[in-house]
Amino acid sequence: MSWPIATPLSRRWVFALTAIAASVAASTHVQAAPAAQKRLSSVEEKNAPMTAQAEAIAGRPEREVNLEGNVDLVRGKTRLTSDTACYLQVENEVEASGNVRMWRYGDQYTGDLLKLNLESGQGYMTNPTYKLELNNAQGKARRIDFLNSEVAVVSDGTYSTCQGPNPDWYVKSSTMNLDSGRDVGTAGATVVYFKDVPIIGTPLLSFSLSGARRSGWLPPTPGFSTKGGAELTVPYYFNIAPNRDLTLSPKYIERRGLQVGAKGRYIGENDAGSYGGETDLEFLLGDKQRNTDRYLLKSVHSQALAPGLSFGWNVRAASDDDYLGDFSTSVANSADRQLLREVRTDYRSEFWTLTARAQNYQVLQDPAAVQNPSLTVARPYDRLPQIYFHAGRFDVGGGFDWALDAELTRFYHPELIRGNRMVVTPQVSYPVIAPGYFVTPKLMLNASSYQMSDNPVVSVAPDAQSLSRAIPTFSLDSGLMFERDAKLFGRATTQTLEPRLFYVYTPYRDQTLFPNFDTAAATFNLAQLFTENRFVGADRIGDTNQVTAAITSRFLEESGAERLRLTIGQRFYLSEQRVQLDASTPVNTTRSDVLLAAAGRISETWGFDSAVQYNPGDSRVVSSNYTVQWQPAPKKVLNLGYRELRGVFKNADLSSQWPISQRWYGVGRVSYSMLDKKILESLVGLEYNGDCWIFRMGAQRFVTTANTVATPIFFQLELSGLSSFGVGNNSLQTLKTTIPGYQQLNPGFNSQGGRL
Repeated sequence: MSWPIATPLSRRWVFALTAIAASVAASTHVQAAPAAQKRLSSVEEKNAPMTAQAEAIAGRPEREVNLEGNVDLVRGKTRLTSDTACYLQVENEVEASGNVRMWRYGDQYTGDLLKLNLESGQGYMTNPTYKLELNNAQGKARRIDFLNSEVAVVSDGTYSTCQGPNPDWYVKSSTMNLDSGRDVGTAGATVVYFKDVPIIGTPLLSFSLSGARRSGWLPPTPGFSTKGGAELTVPYYFNIAPNRDLTLSPKYIERRGLQVGAKGRYIGENDAGSYGGETDLEFLLGDKQRNTDRYLLKSVHSQALAPGLSFGWNVRAASDDDYLGDFSTSVANSADRQLLREVRTDYRSEFWTLTARAQNYQVLQDPAAVQNPSLTVARPYDRLPQIYFHAGRFDVGGGFDWALDAELTRFYHPELIRGNRMVVTPQVSYPVIAPGYFVTPKLMLNASSYQMSDNPVVSVAPDAQSLSRAIPTFSLDSGLMFERDAKLFGRATTQTLEPRLFYVYTPYRDQTLFPNFDTAAATFNLAQLFTENRFVGADRIGDTNQVTAAITSRFLEESGAERLRLTIGQRFYLSEQRVQLDASTPVNTTRSDVLLAAAGRISETWGFDSAVQYNPGDSRVVSSNYTVQWQPAPKKVLNLGYRELRGVFKNADLSSQWPISQRWYGVGRVSYSMLDKKILESLVGLEYNGDCWIFRMGAQRFVTTANTVATPIFFQLELSGLSSFGVGNNSLQTLKTTIPGYQQLNPGFNSQGGRL
């Protein structure tokens, strides 16, 4: 029995077909499923009704339905339109031809012919184009085979995250497997095309359909350095777990040999709390220029062992003094000459903490120190071990604050006096705080005990083997705050005037016999103006009878945002300073240098920061630091800086990110020593934003030691959702570190999904 064809053809007939029964029921027209809707469960999909409409419908009841003219079939999350279609009810299959379009769980397909089993999801489409919901990817092929509702096999097809019929880049492969359930695409023999030019080929490629991390070979990275010559890195990425990964990076260096790098990262939770860490290892087997093995190790770890109890380490080591200078890719790494090795454990409760650690340093000397001893880096004392205790409470007994700090340390040095030091520092204060003013008197005591021992190089005098001291300190901190309505560059603000006086008295105690394990003169700045001791460390307690006077004015918007801050301060000495780090004569001066600071974001586009140390006696500037930033729009920034410490350095710094055209951006930085008349660091580069791809190129030059420089170059092509290809180091990280205010061209850009 056949169904009659409706007449006239312009009249539309609508039928509802269930996947279980073959009965016919009335139904309304269903629109295409939105791309963001979630997939139905297998049971829901199986039981979902199907609606069909066309200009003409015929067939055999309970067996076959033939549809012609503007066919529209909808079942669950699948919609199909075509010129003609045939639905086999027993097999639950549909075959469509002519302008076939299918929407399936947010994915879209077009083709000439489609055959699909609606229950199993199996089928195929010829000459298809497709667009996937995950990562907004698209492509075309000779044929797509649907293995189920989640897996599709693309034959002789392409894949790209670029939009439009002619994508700037695409992957072309004879066979691609797209598994949306596992979020992975795999391909056989593959060629990556950029602007229709093949740029790289691989026998196997895997990538994440959503841009997520995946295990596999990363694109090889060629490079060049002035010290190593041509380089080639072929990294392999292990996505061990969502919270663990490992990257192995074999690198061949023309003038050095084979270097193997490994970087492991991990984070997690346990019953006691969280843990995490990262370890980097570089190993060069048989350096051709030195005929020896060379390595660099960096490892950090922190872990909660129990509620309040934690453990961790920070370990750095290098095979020799020249390793960082020979292989560093940034000025920050090459300038690091003291490599810390530390293991520690901490216990924290509500009112006290206890820390135990063992610590020492590996010191890397500049090769030029042999001819210029001033470049020699001093070796710090080892702390083997150090135990530190802190306890404190606020607002106790009617408003008192108290604290207790205690430390016990064993200091070791191969060439200097060794010894043990115990320091106990109790303190109590009584803050009086009211609207418009505050007064805080504080009394503290520094009690120290030393036990020194000889070493093979230096002997300890008998009267200096056991030393102790107890030095009290009294301080009084006070300040006022006034406010008034004001305007700053036409904006209504609140201006404050905050004068502050800080008095400190510490009596003199002779400390010439005491060793200096870890103490240095504090940097003279605004923060140090309001501290009791002019030294950093516990080996020297500076005698003082002094007053610090400062005044600050701030301009605040109604929201509380600070637009401008101005500060001036100076310290006045009421007696000479007799305690010094060495045997130098007492400092007999009546006042310190004047410190001035100004900082703020005076408009939406202009910001600045400045600090000046001025000696009124000599009428000269001792040190100064000025930085100005202009950021008129996103991805537009210009930084200008100047730093000077009289007789030590005088450096000027200029950096910028700026659009050259609609898609081209220039980036650059230069740091110039005006005393040495040479460039300390420079960078110049270009970036191009192609929406679904970004290109970067440039070169960097920086000082590695007193007499040597490094000049790495970089080229990088990032393909959104696939991977990045380039020459040199991580150019994006270089730009972020080197240029303050740098903004990534596409913040949501992900190029880490591709694995060869």
